[in-house]
Amino acid sequence: MSDEKESSIAGSGCEILVPFNERKPLKEIERKIVKTYRKTIWSKFIKAINDYKLVEEGDKIAVAISGGKDSLLMAKLFQELKRHGKVNFELEFLAMDPGYHSDIKQLLIDNCEYLNIPIKIFDSGIFRIVDNIAKDYPCYMCARMRRGALYSKAQELGCNKLALGHHFNDVIETTLLNVLYSGNFKTMLPKLRASNFEGMELIRPMYHIEEIYIQRFIQSSGIWPLNCACMVAAKKIGNKRYEIKELIKNLKKDFNNVDISIFRAAQNVNMDAILGWQKDNQNYSYLDFYDDTE
Repeated sequence: MSDEKESSIAGSGCEILVPFNERKPLKEIERKIVKTYRKTIWSKFIKAINDYKLVEEGDKIAVAISGGKDSLLMAKLFQELKRHGKVNFELEFLAMDPGYHSDIKQLLIDNCEYLNIPIKIFDSGIFRIVDNIAKDYPCYMCARMRRGALYSKAQELGCNKLALGHHFNDVIETTLLNVLYSGNFKTMLPKLRASNFEGMELIRPMYHIEEIYIQRFIQSSGIWPLNCACMVAAKKIGNKRYEIKELIKNLKKDFNNVDISIFRAAQNVNMDAILGWQKDNQNYSYLDFYDDTE
């Protein structure tokens, strides 16, 4: 199938996923979401919203648009939910320019205009700042700064929630990254309260959607999304997340549904069979409660 293929071209410090089909009419692209990809994308989007109560009556949600495949699809999913859903909520589509090359910024604008996503673009200059202060591994700091800038702009616009386009694969990769590199068991949550922005919540409505179906949808639609437009990371060391992605890919060859098992592990933590845990910044050991089991 042509829409399952993936390629890329390099340009201006980023990669752009190249579709193997011509750009489809907007109505056809929107119809694909609820028809062709109903089971693998639309239903899983709705499942996350219902499972974790991500969208509630009266919400004003800032949808963060990076220009990548995930955020473009998320924007269209929210538009479909607004059109067909039963809950009354408002949307703002935010696109932060962290220092894109002019050609990359124009591609972001063109894609959003074609997809009828009414973005509000604001500048942050984050790429330049991160390049100066993050010597070896800029991605973590960049992500934190980008999120802070999005929270601030969303709050300015009167939003109470910020939606990010993290998907199923991001969740399991984060879990393994923490286990293998940080020595802790911590996953990416479907929603959490912002610690520095009062009244703000972060939500991840694509929590159950697998990346392969996002890729297929985008490429079959003929859209050219941004992959990574960061010119800082390109000059420094590689991203550990790509190593984890490859590790999971190889594990799946020998262990059936290993990705699902990693995902479910965070739902099935046995508190009677772990050495220690942290709750509200307080550390606990199983020995603290050992005598209570007698």
